[in-house]
Amino acid sequence: MTALKEVNSRQLFMGRLAYGEDLLDEITAVCTRENIRLGRIEAIGAVQRARMACYNQKTHEYRFFTIDQPLEIAQLTGNVSIRQGQPMVHAHLTLADDAGNAYGGHLAPGTVIFACEIIIEALEGPEFIREFDEETGLTLWHM
Repeated sequence: MTALKEVNSRQLFMGRLAYGEDLLDEITAVCTRENIRLGRIEAIGAVQRARMACYNQKTHEYRFFTIDQPLEIAQLTGNVSIRQGQPMVHAHLTLADDAGNAYGGHLAPGTVIFACEIIIEALEGPEFIREFDEETGLTLWHM
């Protein structure tokens, strides 16, 4: 069943993330520091190396992979919600190499920032809590 809740924009943050840091850790740290518990994320830039994952719907397991080369962030999009009482960043990433080949997946720890310009829209409304979903094997919003 489709479930929706109304939310409103509270505040908009724009900035640059630190060179050489882990992309997922840096976004999570910003959300924690700014008390963003509900939000929307987008970013562009470049990474020195990437670590991503794809979810196998049959086995209910993530397959992680690393691309150990410089890549452009063609698109990063995601959200912020709550898991185990803390802000959790869930983001997907599309990257491109210098030949224009694209790679994509779920942003995982181990993606190292070269340059990253980010926009985080803090939202207000009911909390979106992530809980285990038996049907998919994922941690999804409990609505």
